[in-house]
Amino acid sequence: MAESMTESRTRRGAGRQARIRERTSALADELKPVRPGQIGGRYRVLDDSDIERIQASVFEILDRVGLAAPTPSVVEHCTRAGARLGDDGRLCFPEQTVRDALAKACRKVTLYARDPARDLVLEGQRVHFGTGGAAVHIVDARTGEYRDSVLRDIYDMARVVDCCEHIHFYYRTVVARDLPDMFELDVNTHYAMLQGTIKHVGGSFSIPRSVNAVLEMAHEVAGSEAAWRERPFISTNSCFVVPPLTFAEDACNCLELAVLGGMPVNLLSAGQAGATGPAALAGTVVQEMAECLAALVYVNAIKPGAPAILGMWPFVSDLRTGAMSGGSGEQAILMCASAQVAQSFGIPVSVAGAMTDSKMPDIQSGFEKGCNQTLIGNSGANMIYESAGMHASLLGACYESLVLDNDSLGAALRTVRGVEVNDSTLSVDVISEVTLNGPNHFLGAEQTLQLMQTEYIYPELCDRLSPKEWKEQNQEVALDRAEARVAEILAEHFPNPVSPGADARIRDKLPIRLEARDMRPR
Repeated sequence: MAESMTESRTRRGAGRQARIRERTSALADELKPVRPGQIGGRYRVLDDSDIERIQASVFEILDRVGLAAPTPSVVEHCTRAGARLGDDGRLCFPEQTVRDALAKACRKVTLYARDPARDLVLEGQRVHFGTGGAAVHIVDARTGEYRDSVLRDIYDMARVVDCCEHIHFYYRTVVARDLPDMFELDVNTHYAMLQGTIKHVGGSFSIPRSVNAVLEMAHEVAGSEAAWRERPFISTNSCFVVPPLTFAEDACNCLELAVLGGMPVNLLSAGQAGATGPAALAGTVVQEMAECLAALVYVNAIKPGAPAILGMWPFVSDLRTGAMSGGSGEQAILMCASAQVAQSFGIPVSVAGAMTDSKMPDIQSGFEKGCNQTLIGNSGANMIYESAGMHASLLGACYESLVLDNDSLGAALRTVRGVEVNDSTLSVDVISEVTLNGPNHFLGAEQTLQLMQTEYIYPELCDRLSPKEWKEQNQEVALDRAEARVAEILAEHFPNPVSPGADARIRDKLPIRLEARDMRPR
């Protein structure tokens, strides 16, 4: 009898474990509680009348003030589209010229990945989080020591991001300071990203020669130029402007080559409120929007309908010291306002968020990032750069913060998703059954079992144990688990998505400094 009872308990235990495994197994993407392209837009810092006034001010600035220092090519393309060059050398844009460009502009930009399942569609208020920042240091999460970033860090951080579900794209997190030559820096940065992740990647270019070299690299990886143009898996951040309202010559030359080469472009204006932009937040949005729309005219004059994103990246200064304040509340609402205004024109928009001022992954880092990630995500910005791994107002990047921020981004995306209200979720029948017929709780209800994975998101690293269980597990904190996770990824995850044949041809043509032996387990 005792043996029979033991066998019964064993069978029940095994059955329970099987049900748990089934409920916690990987879900199909369409069933996950959050996913790339979650629809935002519920948080609005501007009302419709605010947006109308900002739009009117933008058109006034473009027509009356314009932009200084246009290159001959910028002048040629933009005047053909209706802009006018003044005697003072400033290029001005009448409202109709801007509206003509908006009518031609691409309103749905797809950022392709080598794996089509990871493609990102930018339109409406679909939200995507990613990296960026080009820090010059790597942060030791334990000691707080800062060291120079090197090429290997770009590759290794790409591998970490490749394993982070809620980091949807990888833009270079750091600068390879071991490569002083600008051409080698640009080429090797893009090569390291391509080898480290199958997600969409991007960076920026210092000189025009680099654009052509990276395009040639992309053709090899894709298999042909035609295959690349069909699914361009690299985009570029173009800092085409030096705020306030001055074209940047080298960046414009690189931008033109990228557009002609079929590369999606992020038209990035990065003024700093109180320094290179007005201290008034609304005024900063006006200036940024004017600069981005001038670039949109330029791009669509080069190639109508080219995939372009309005890169509204206004930063905030601490006006007591002049230092950048990337983790501030003002930073969050400024990016939210930028997203709203850009989307009022119907063009995909990128912003920057979660650039903590803290030097390490501490409590300041957590609350600054969480605030920015959640508010900006709910604003409906299409691309949110610098949302993971960054510290010291973009001067430092941290491996452990990438995986910690992945948990934070998952929670932020869950707030973006919001609450679905329908006949099923209102739960009238479920409530009636449980309260009238027992057992007076919902733990075993069929609805609970069905929704535990699709309605709720669970962190990978953050702690939800009871104090007793936590003590039994050596009182590990999130940073302990983050260090272990990073070590596991760097020891085991070597995607090497570039084929050996393409890699050999790239190495024959270009000065690749990342050794093949560095891209496999040691």
